[in-house]
Amino acid sequence: MARPDPDDVELELFIRALQLRHGYDFSGYARASLKRRVHGVAMARQCRTIGELTTRVIHDDSLLPAVIAGLSVPVSEMFRNPFVFKALAADVFPVLASYPHINIWQAGCARGEEVYTLAILLEEAGLYERTQIYATDFNDVALAQAQEGIFPVAEARAWSENYRAAGGQHSLGDYWHARYEHLKLVERLKRNITFANHNLVADGVFCEAHLILCRNVLIYFTNALQDRVLGLFRNSLVRGGYLVLGNKESIAFAPSAAEFSELDVRARIYRLGAPQA
Repeated sequence: MARPDPDDVELELFIRALQLRHGYDFSGYARASLKRRVHGVAMARQCRTIGELTTRVIHDDSLLPAVIAGLSVPVSEMFRNPFVFKALAADVFPVLASYPHINIWQAGCARGEEVYTLAILLEEAGLYERTQIYATDFNDVALAQAQEGIFPVAEARAWSENYRAAGGQHSLGDYWHARYEHLKLVERLKRNITFANHNLVADGVFCEAHLILCRNVLIYFTNALQDRVLGLFRNSLVRGGYLVLGNKESIAFAPSAAEFSELDVRARIYRLGAPQA
């Protein structure tokens, strides 16, 4: 039998050490992408090998926030894939409007771009006053950035184009203040958003939701972990609730797939069971 590569052995030891010492379980993450990120963290901390990083993670608690931030993938943009949000506004929001109160769970919210996207669209649809958005991530650094609602001004043009393509009714500039090299989103967008730490790998049902968005997170998980998370979403949704995944993700392989129907194949919008009577 071929001997394993030392790098792969060090990666497994790192995963185990992080779980035993700090309670973060990355064992269900796809190895190729995880290895790249671990190497990136090691280089940023001037570690020559993953093994050196493992030793430091075991003995230096102050290193943990930077390690977790480096292992997460907080990459997004406002109104990313505009057709998804156009489909939500056209096909999902009118159904959500039938509820006296709406709960939305944005799982894996990263730095908050999609959370604020939802807040803007809900406000323009006249639904935001009766909506509570729960924005969760396991990366406390990203959560802190999301709560600030401050982004690089260089993003303004692309985000404005996305907003128009998504069917935005006004000007995206109405929702931020530009100062120096940054954009600060207006405070009213935060009024119905709760940011919280939640780990999809280890934690349970977060809320009873009418809509869950978890876009481009499952692609970093193994099939077994993807199925576990999809089961969590199924148990969190009300009957007739909606699930939105990333455009490279699918529930087709999962045992829970039979409980969902496809509302929009391209936008990856699914609905749980039959609508409530």
